[in-house]
Amino acid sequence: MQSRPTPASSLSTAPRADHVAIASLAIPSEDGAVRCVACAHRCLVRPGRAGICRVRENRDGSLVSLVYGQVVAANADPIEKKPLFHAYPGSVAFSIATRGCNFHCANCQNWAISQAERDGLAIRSFDLTPGEVVTAALAAGSRSIAYTYTEPTVFIEYAVDTARLAREAGLANLLVTNGYQTPEALDLFGPVIDAANVDLKALDDRFYRKVVGARLAPVLETLVGMRERGMWVEVTTLLIPGLNDEPRQVLALARWIAAELGPETPWHVSRFFPTYRLTDLDPTPVATVLRAVELGGEGGLRHVYSGNLPAGGEDTRCAGCGETLIRRHGFRATKSASLVKGRCARCGHELAGIGFAEVDGTRADS
Repeated sequence: MQSRPTPASSLSTAPRADHVAIASLAIPSEDGAVRCVACAHRCLVRPGRAGICRVRENRDGSLVSLVYGQVVAANADPIEKKPLFHAYPGSVAFSIATRGCNFHCANCQNWAISQAERDGLAIRSFDLTPGEVVTAALAAGSRSIAYTYTEPTVFIEYAVDTARLAREAGLANLLVTNGYQTPEALDLFGPVIDAANVDLKALDDRFYRKVVGARLAPVLETLVGMRERGMWVEVTTLLIPGLNDEPRQVLALARWIAAELGPETPWHVSRFFPTYRLTDLDPTPVATVLRAVELGGEGGLRHVYSGNLPAGGEDTRCAGCGETLIRRHGFRATKSASLVKGRCARCGHELAGIGFAEVDGTRADS
């Protein structure tokens, strides 16, 4: 589950400029229509209309982005909040988002910004160029920039331009995404994205069609495609009572991750709380989350973490011998003396992930 933004009070509150940018992932079609190939919906966008995301529009036969350089959230977050536990743990990720999303999840926790266009909500944006994002990230002491809160695929041009400048400045780049990209989008993201947390909501196409308005297969293809392109990948699944928490489903999902992405792929299983259009459900029982952690291990995964629980279940242990290598409380990550240059000092096993050599202490809650 994606982290929730906090108010971007340090930014200018001037109204956003009314400007657009030409979208790069578009194929001209007949009668002035344009095929958007940023996400797996592959919308055929007719003149004067927008795609499912509502922020990529056909203007005079050209596909444009309505949100380039116009953020609705910009915050310095602990990287554990994304959640990413095996990428630069304990560091700061400067996190940005524009409005818009290619999903309409009934349980969206960031619906006020992701679903603003669909729900007819007015939301203030702030002009922030790619260069200004990088400057703000460096000023905040960030190790990375995260494209998060809403779906970064719908603002891919802005994200990629920012990521290229971030790379030049020595910053890493992170995606927090629903995974509904096309191979064409992954080819753009691949050279500049270091790590991604992907929501794999269920191993059930019916769930995707009913709850989020999409299909399962493209998400699975994206996960494999990210690994093939060298991105570090972590997976999150929000367990919703009666919809995707049946033990056989959970076990099947864990086995898929282990087989297709590798047994040391981190899997975050999180507790659902009623929100947006799913307010008639109860919160996920704690026992359901704890059982899912057990099922993850039975399915072959070595790093399974529980999320949205009061405490526990977030320490990183060696996949070789079980030694605790990183301890977590809230968003504070503390390196154990057993983690030396990215390896377990007890058995020598290398901890899967990136940026462990930079872990030198703790990161305070924010």
